[in-house]
Amino acid sequence: MNVRRLIPTAAVAGAVALGLTTLSACSSSDAAEGGSDGKLNVVASFYPMQFLAEEIGGSHVSVTTLTKPGTEPHDLELSPRQTGGLSDADYILFLKGVQPAVDDAVEQAGVKNTVDAAKLTTLENHGSEVGHDHGHEEEGEEHGHEGEEEAGLDPHIWLDPVKYAEVAEGVGKSLEKADPDHAADYRKNTDTLVTELNTLNTAYETGLKNTSTKTFITTHSAFGYLAERYGLTQEGIAGIDPEAEPSPARIDEIHTVAEESKATTVFFETLASDKTAKTLAKDLGLKTGVLDPLEGITDKSAGADYIEVMKSNLTALQKALGAK
Repeated sequence: MNVRRLIPTAAVAGAVALGLTTLSACSSSDAAEGGSDGKLNVVASFYPMQFLAEEIGGSHVSVTTLTKPGTEPHDLELSPRQTGGLSDADYILFLKGVQPAVDDAVEQAGVKNTVDAAKLTTLENHGSEVGHDHGHEEEGEEHGHEGEEEAGLDPHIWLDPVKYAEVAEGVGKSLEKADPDHAADYRKNTDTLVTELNTLNTAYETGLKNTSTKTFITTHSAFGYLAERYGLTQEGIAGIDPEAEPSPARIDEIHTVAEESKATTVFFETLASDKTAKTLAKDLGLKTGVLDPLEGITDKSAGADYIEVMKSNLTALQKALGAK
Protein backbone atom coordinates (compact mmCIF):
# COMPACT_ATOMS: atom_id res chain seq x y z
CA MET A 1 0.00 0.00 0.00
CA ASN A 2 2.93 2.34 0.47
CA VAL A 3 3.43 2.48 -3.30
CA ARG A 4 0.75 5.13 -3.55
CA ARG A 5 2.97 7.68 -1.84
CA LEU A 6 5.84 7.25 -4.29
CA ILE A 7 3.82 9.35 -6.74
CA PRO A 8 4.10 13.15 -6.31
CA THR A 9 1.48 14.34 -3.84
CA ALA A 10 0.01 17.01 -6.11
CA ALA A 11 -0.49 14.55 -8.93
CA VAL A 12 -2.06 11.96 -6.69
CA ALA A 13 -4.31 14.54 -5.03
CA GLY A 14 -5.67 15.53 -8.42
CA ALA A 15 -6.12 11.93 -9.48
CA VAL A 16 -7.78 11.01 -6.22
CA ALA A 17 -10.13 13.97 -6.48
CA LEU A 18 -11.09 12.93 -10.00
CA GLY A 19 -11.41 9.31 -8.98
CA LEU A 20 -13.66 10.11 -6.06
CA THR A 21 -15.83 12.28 -8.25
CA THR A 22 -16.27 9.39 -10.62
CA LEU A 23 -17.08 6.97 -7.84
CA SER A 24 -19.38 9.37 -6.06
CA ALA A 25 -21.29 10.13 -9.22
CA CYS A 26 -22.37 6.51 -9.26
CA SER A 27 -25.22 5.36 -7.13
CA SER A 28 -24.85 2.33 -4.93
CA SER A 29 -26.88 0.36 -7.45
CA ASP A 30 -24.29 1.24 -10.11
CA ALA A 31 -21.57 -0.14 -7.86
CA ALA A 32 -23.50 -3.37 -7.47
CA GLU A 33 -22.84 -4.08 -11.13
CA GLY A 34 -19.17 -4.37 -10.20
CA GLY A 35 -20.07 -7.58 -8.40
CA SER A 36 -20.01 -9.42 -11.72
CA ASP A 37 -16.19 -9.20 -11.75
CA GLY A 38 -16.04 -11.06 -8.48
CA LYS A 39 -15.25 -8.04 -6.33
CA LEU A 40 -17.10 -7.28 -3.12
CA ASN A 41 -19.40 -4.29 -3.69
CA VAL A 42 -18.64 -1.93 -0.79
CA VAL A 43 -20.49 1.31 -0.04
CA ALA A 44 -18.75 3.76 2.31
CA SER A 45 -20.57 6.71 3.87
CA PHE A 46 -17.77 9.31 3.61
CA TYR A 47 -14.01 9.60 3.16
CA PRO A 48 -12.67 8.19 6.47
CA MET A 49 -14.74 5.05 5.89
CA GLN A 50 -13.83 4.91 2.20
CA PHE A 51 -10.11 5.07 3.02
CA LEU A 52 -10.40 2.07 5.33
CA ALA A 53 -12.42 0.07 2.82
CA GLU A 54 -9.96 0.75 -0.01
CA GLU A 55 -6.80 0.20 2.03
CA ILE A 56 -7.99 -3.02 3.67
CA GLY A 57 -10.09 -4.33 0.80
CA GLY A 58 -7.41 -3.74 -1.80
CA SER A 59 -8.01 -5.42 -5.15
CA HIS A 60 -10.85 -7.54 -3.82
CA VAL A 61 -13.36 -4.71 -3.36
CA SER A 62 -15.12 -2.13 -5.48
CA VAL A 63 -15.73 0.92 -3.27
CA THR A 64 -18.34 3.64 -3.78
CA THR A 65 -18.65 6.63 -1.46
CA LEU A 66 -21.97 8.35 -0.78
CA THR A 67 -20.34 11.73 -0.13
CA LYS A 68 -18.88 13.61 -3.09
CA PRO A 69 -15.55 15.46 -2.67
CA GLY A 70 -16.13 19.00 -1.45
CA THR A 71 -19.45 18.13 0.18
CA GLU A 72 -19.81 18.84 3.92
CA PRO A 73 -20.64 15.31 5.15
CA HIS A 74 -22.90 16.47 7.98
CA ASP A 75 -25.23 18.14 5.47
CA LEU A 76 -25.43 15.23 3.03
CA GLU A 77 -28.79 14.45 1.47
CA LEU A 78 -29.17 11.21 -0.47
CA SER A 79 -31.01 10.89 -3.75
CA PRO A 80 -33.83 8.32 -3.97
CA ARG A 81 -31.60 6.30 -6.28
CA GLN A 82 -28.75 6.24 -3.77
CA THR A 83 -31.09 5.27 -0.95
CA GLY A 84 -32.78 2.54 -2.94
CA GLY A 85 -29.50 1.24 -4.33
CA LEU A 86 -28.00 0.66 -0.90
CA SER A 87 -29.85 -2.64 -0.63
CA ASP A 88 -27.76 -3.93 -3.56
CA ALA A 89 -24.50 -3.50 -1.66
CA ASP A 90 -22.56 -6.53 -0.42
CA TYR A 91 -21.07 -4.56 2.45
CA ILE A 92 -21.79 -1.13 3.95
CA LEU A 93 -19.34 0.79 6.14
CA PHE A 94 -20.61 3.92 7.89
CA LEU A 95 -20.18 5.89 11.11
CA LYS A 96 -23.42 6.44 12.96
CA GLY A 97 -23.95 9.94 14.30
CA VAL A 98 -22.16 11.85 11.54
CA GLN A 99 -24.76 11.79 8.77
CA PRO A 100 -28.41 11.38 9.81
CA ALA A 101 -29.54 10.79 6.20
CA VAL A 102 -27.09 7.90 5.88
CA ASP A 103 -28.06 6.43 9.24
CA ASP A 104 -31.71 6.27 8.16
CA ALA A 105 -30.94 4.87 4.71
CA VAL A 106 -28.62 2.18 6.05
CA GLU A 107 -31.24 1.03 8.53
CA GLN A 108 -33.80 0.74 5.72
CA ALA A 109 -31.39 -1.10 3.40
CA GLY A 110 -31.15 -4.15 5.63
CA VAL A 111 -27.81 -5.32 4.19
CA LYS A 112 -26.39 -8.30 6.13
CA ASN A 113 -22.79 -7.07 6.15
CA THR A 114 -23.39 -3.60 7.57
CA VAL A 115 -20.68 -2.23 9.83
CA ASP A 116 -21.03 0.80 12.11
CA ALA A 117 -17.49 2.04 12.81
CA ALA A 118 -18.73 3.69 16.02
CA LYS A 119 -19.15 0.19 17.49
CA LEU A 120 -15.56 -0.80 16.73
CA THR A 121 -14.06 1.56 19.31
CA THR A 122 -15.21 3.54 22.35
CA LEU A 123 -16.89 6.89 21.75
CA GLU A 124 -16.37 9.61 24.32
CA ASN A 125 -18.03 12.84 25.41
CA HIS A 126 -15.90 15.87 24.61
CA GLY A 127 -18.28 18.56 25.74
CA SER A 128 -21.78 19.39 26.90
CA GLU A 129 -23.07 19.52 23.34
CA VAL A 130 -23.77 16.67 20.97
CA GLY A 131 -20.62 15.41 19.35
CA HIS A 132 -18.36 18.41 19.97
CA ASP A 133 -16.20 20.06 22.57
CA HIS A 134 -17.46 23.61 22.53
CA GLY A 135 -15.30 24.91 25.29
CA HIS A 136 -17.03 27.77 27.09
CA GLU A 137 -20.08 28.13 24.88
CA GLU A 138 -22.94 30.05 26.33
CA GLU A 139 -25.48 27.95 28.14
CA GLY A 140 -28.54 27.33 26.05
CA GLU A 141 -26.79 27.26 22.69
CA GLU A 142 -27.62 24.15 20.73
CA HIS A 143 -25.35 22.61 18.16
CA GLY A 144 -25.08 18.95 17.25
CA HIS A 145 -25.74 16.10 14.92
CA GLU A 146 -29.47 15.68 14.64
CA GLY A 147 -30.46 12.09 15.30
CA GLU A 148 -27.33 11.09 17.14
CA GLU A 149 -28.12 8.11 19.33
CA GLU A 150 -26.57 9.41 22.51
CA ALA A 151 -26.11 13.10 23.22
CA GLY A 152 -22.56 14.11 24.00
CA LEU A 153 -20.74 11.34 22.13
CA ASP A 154 -18.16 12.69 19.71
CA PRO A 155 -18.09 10.75 16.41
CA HIS A 156 -14.75 12.15 15.12
CA ILE A 157 -12.78 9.01 16.02
CA TRP A 158 -10.77 8.99 12.79
CA LEU A 159 -8.75 12.02 13.92
CA ASP A 160 -7.15 9.89 16.63
CA PRO A 161 -4.75 7.43 14.94
CA VAL A 162 -5.06 4.99 17.85
CA LYS A 163 -8.85 4.84 17.70
CA TYR A 164 -8.76 4.76 13.91
CA ALA A 165 -6.43 1.74 14.14
CA GLU A 166 -8.97 0.02 16.41
CA VAL A 167 -11.64 0.68 13.80
CA ALA A 168 -9.34 -0.64 11.07
CA GLU A 169 -8.89 -3.88 12.99
CA GLY A 170 -12.65 -4.28 13.25
CA VAL A 171 -13.20 -3.49 9.57
CA GLY A 172 -10.57 -6.06 8.62
CA LYS A 173 -12.25 -8.79 10.65
CA SER A 174 -15.66 -7.93 9.23
CA LEU A 175 -14.33 -8.11 5.65
CA GLU A 176 -12.82 -11.51 6.43
CA LYS A 177 -16.27 -12.75 7.45
CA ALA A 178 -18.01 -11.13 4.49
CA ASP A 179 -15.51 -12.54 1.98
CA PRO A 180 -13.69 -15.51 3.59
CA ASP A 181 -12.02 -16.53 0.31
CA HIS A 182 -9.75 -13.48 0.60
CA ALA A 183 -9.42 -13.41 4.38
CA ALA A 184 -5.63 -13.73 4.33
CA ASP A 185 -5.25 -10.66 2.12
CA TYR A 186 -7.63 -8.61 4.26
CA ARG A 187 -5.65 -9.58 7.34
CA LYS A 188 -2.35 -8.65 5.68
CA ASN A 189 -3.70 -5.30 4.47
CA THR A 190 -5.12 -4.55 7.92
CA ASP A 191 -1.76 -5.25 9.56
CA THR A 192 -0.02 -2.95 7.07
CA LEU A 193 -2.46 -0.12 7.68
CA VAL A 194 -2.36 -0.50 11.46
CA THR A 195 1.43 -0.33 11.32
CA GLU A 196 1.17 2.95 9.37
CA LEU A 197 -1.29 4.34 11.91
CA ASN A 198 0.95 3.31 14.81
CA THR A 199 3.84 5.13 13.13
CA LEU A 200 1.62 8.18 12.71
CA ASN A 201 0.68 8.05 16.38
CA THR A 202 4.35 7.95 17.36
CA ALA A 203 5.05 10.95 15.15
CA TYR A 204 2.28 12.92 16.90
CA GLU A 205 3.45 11.86 20.37
CA THR A 206 7.01 12.89 19.63
CA GLY A 207 6.17 16.01 17.65
CA LEU A 208 3.77 17.46 20.21
CA LYS A 209 5.54 16.42 23.40
CA ASN A 210 7.33 19.72 24.02
CA THR A 211 5.45 22.84 22.92
CA SER A 212 5.18 26.45 24.09
CA THR A 213 1.40 26.15 24.43
CA LYS A 214 -1.06 23.25 24.49
CA THR A 215 -4.09 25.22 23.27
CA PHE A 216 -5.33 25.59 19.72
CA ILE A 217 -8.38 27.48 18.45
CA THR A 218 -10.52 26.04 15.65
CA THR A 219 -13.69 26.94 13.78
CA HIS A 220 -14.72 23.27 13.71
CA SER A 221 -14.71 21.46 17.04
CA ALA A 222 -13.78 18.12 15.52
CA PHE A 223 -10.46 17.51 17.24
CA GLY A 224 -11.52 16.38 20.71
CA TYR A 225 -10.03 12.90 20.41
CA LEU A 226 -6.79 14.22 18.93
CA ALA A 227 -6.49 16.83 21.68
CA GLU A 228 -7.13 14.27 24.41
CA ARG A 229 -4.69 11.75 22.94
CA TYR A 230 -1.78 14.21 22.83
CA GLY A 231 -2.48 16.35 25.89
CA LEU A 232 -3.79 19.37 24.02
CA THR A 233 -6.76 21.69 24.58
CA GLN A 234 -9.19 22.40 21.75
CA GLU A 235 -11.07 25.69 21.87
CA GLY A 236 -13.94 25.65 19.37
CA ILE A 237 -15.30 28.98 18.19
CA ALA A 238 -18.91 28.25 17.32
CA GLY A 239 -19.58 24.53 17.45
CA ILE A 240 -20.74 22.30 14.65
CA ASP A 241 -20.94 24.87 11.85
CA PRO A 242 -17.41 25.90 10.84
CA GLU A 243 -18.79 28.99 9.11
CA ALA A 244 -21.03 30.12 11.98
CA GLU A 245 -20.57 33.59 13.38
CA PRO A 246 -19.42 33.42 17.01
CA SER A 247 -21.34 35.46 19.57
CA PRO A 248 -19.72 38.58 21.03
CA ALA A 249 -19.48 36.80 24.38
CA ARG A 250 -17.67 33.84 22.77
CA ILE A 251 -15.24 36.20 21.01
CA ASP A 252 -14.43 37.76 24.38
CA GLU A 253 -13.86 34.30 25.84
CA ILE A 254 -11.61 33.26 22.95
CA HIS A 255 -9.66 36.50 23.41
CA THR A 256 -9.10 35.68 27.08
CA VAL A 257 -8.18 32.07 26.29
CA ALA A 258 -5.72 33.16 23.60
CA GLU A 259 -3.99 35.57 25.99
CA GLU A 260 -3.83 33.17 28.93
CA SER A 261 -2.74 30.13 26.91
CA LYS A 262 -0.47 32.03 24.49
CA ALA A 263 -2.37 30.55 21.55
CA THR A 264 -1.04 31.87 18.26
CA THR A 265 -3.36 30.55 15.57
CA VAL A 266 -7.04 30.28 14.60
CA PHE A 267 -7.54 27.18 12.45
CA PHE A 268 -10.15 26.78 9.74
CA GLU A 269 -10.84 23.83 7.44
CA THR A 270 -10.66 23.13 3.72
CA LEU A 271 -14.39 22.46 3.19
CA ALA A 272 -15.56 25.74 4.71
CA SER A 273 -15.07 29.48 4.34
CA ASP A 274 -12.12 31.04 6.15
CA LYS A 275 -14.08 34.27 6.78
CA THR A 276 -14.82 33.67 10.48
CA ALA A 277 -11.28 32.52 11.23
CA LYS A 278 -9.67 35.48 9.46
CA THR A 279 -11.99 38.02 11.08
CA LEU A 280 -11.40 36.62 14.55
CA ALA A 281 -7.67 36.29 14.01
CA LYS A 282 -7.44 39.90 12.86
CA ASP A 283 -9.40 41.10 15.90
CA LEU A 284 -7.18 39.13 18.25
CA GLY A 285 -3.89 39.70 16.49
CA LEU A 286 -3.46 35.99 15.75
CA LYS A 287 -2.42 34.01 12.68
CA THR A 288 -4.66 31.68 10.67
CA GLY A 289 -3.93 28.14 9.52
CA VAL A 290 -5.58 25.04 8.11
CA LEU A 291 -6.39 22.06 10.30
CA ASP A 292 -8.18 19.54 8.14
CA PRO A 293 -10.91 17.42 9.83
CA LEU A 294 -10.47 14.93 6.99
CA GLU A 295 -14.16 14.58 6.26
CA GLY A 296 -13.33 14.63 2.56
CA ILE A 297 -10.34 14.77 0.22
CA THR A 298 -10.36 17.47 -2.48
CA ASP A 299 -7.77 19.22 -4.62
CA LYS A 300 -7.42 21.69 -1.74
CA SER A 301 -6.38 18.98 0.70
CA ALA A 302 -2.76 19.06 1.84
CA GLY A 303 -2.09 15.51 0.67
CA ALA A 304 -3.37 12.60 -1.36
CA ASP A 305 -4.84 10.52 1.43
CA TYR A 306 -5.53 10.22 5.15
CA ILE A 307 -1.92 9.62 6.15
CA GLU A 308 -0.57 12.57 4.18
CA VAL A 309 -3.22 15.01 5.44
CA MET A 310 -2.68 13.89 9.04
CA LYS A 311 1.04 14.58 8.60
CA SER A 312 0.17 18.06 7.31
CA ASN A 313 -2.08 18.58 10.35
CA LEU A 314 0.81 17.60 12.63
CA THR A 315 3.09 20.12 10.95
CA ALA A 316 0.43 22.83 11.31
CA LEU A 317 -0.05 22.04 15.01
CA GLN A 318 3.67 22.00 15.68
CA LYS A 319 4.03 25.45 14.12
CA ALA A 320 1.01 26.89 15.95
CA LEU A 321 1.90 25.40 19.33
CA GLY A 322 5.59 26.25 19.16
CA ALA A 323 7.02 22.76 19.12
CA LYS A 324 10.57 22.57 20.46
